[in-house]
Amino acid sequence: MSQANSSIAVVALDVPPRTKPSNYPEPFAARMAGREKRALGDFFGLANFGVNLTRLVPGAGSALRHAHATQDEFIYILEGYPVLITDHGETPLAPGMCSGFKAGTGNAHHLVNRTDADVLYLDIGDRSPSDSVSYPDDDLQAVFGDDGTLQFAHKDGTRY
Repeated sequence: MSQANSSIAVVALDVPPRTKPSNYPEPFAARMAGREKRALGDFFGLANFGVNLTRLVPGAGSALRHAHATQDEFIYILEGYPVLITDHGETPLAPGMCSGFKAGTGNAHHLVNRTDADVLYLDIGDRSPSDSVSYPDDDLQAVFGDDGTLQFAHKDGTRY
């Protein structure tokens, strides 16, 4: 997490986007092309939960489809019409709609932008230090290391 900013309030779109578009190892990182995250929580030095303002250009996805063991997540659509893909199927979303993902359910999820316009949404999640992440569609798993960063491995445990 970056150093806290001394600002009291800012225009969210003025917060610089992350310089590294994805933490995934290749070949997965390339699949995040067209996703831009502004780490609003980090900007203010928030430690207990993260808040990102995320833009998906046409054709982009929010993340690999994933499920957290201990981290709750919440999304709120501000602009555009993404499709939410979960273990239960596909759900079209629109501005003003939201969805939550309770930790430990195993219900993997992500958003895709199948339209010709950008999607803009907030995603919020707690920062559970002992979280792990499963990716049912990919040969990937992740756990948070002692330094707070995601450590990626193949499903057989071999590190990337």
